[in-house]
Amino acid sequence: MSHSHDEDPACAAAHGEALPEEARRTLVAVFASSVANHLLRFGAELGFRPILLEPDPDRGLGGLPAGSVPVVREVGDHLDGTADVVVTDHHRAEIGPILRDVLGSPARWIGVMGSPRHPGPHVRALTELGVPPEEIARVHRPIGLNIGSRTPPEIAVATLAGLIADRNGRPGGFAH
Repeated sequence: MSHSHDEDPACAAAHGEALPEEARRTLVAVFASSVANHLLRFGAELGFRPILLEPDPDRGLGGLPAGSVPVVREVGDHLDGTADVVVTDHHRAEIGPILRDVLGSPARWIGVMGSPRHPGPHVRALTELGVPPEEIARVHRPIGLNIGSRTPPEIAVATLAGLIADRNGRPGGFAH
């Protein structure tokens, strides 16, 4: 029995064909960390164009092999309307200025890792910088599907699953 898959683009993708250009997204991990490492490696496998945004040139690459993904030091043209931005360390002092600049870009989705049981430090940092509450509300937190993830690879998978659901217009969502 033969099957025809000519009418289903998802089938073509399942057989290894590239995503259509309109489905291509940029994944920007902010701050080098173990989670950023997994997020960018897995994201590249899932059709995202990976970029690490690490403003501190003295920090390492969080385990990423040198040259494996582009590393940028500031918000710039790479944050276009296809960019999904994930802040992977909410303890960094630069979180306010970085998020303020990301909010001023055309990035389509912005999220900060962190437990829903604790207030996000980005809210105070952005408020102190004069960012209006409606702009601060554009920052998603928590991020990722609620699968009980605890390790960096699990956090990356949960985050990417939510971004894939969003990319595909599905309700996988980020609700906790």
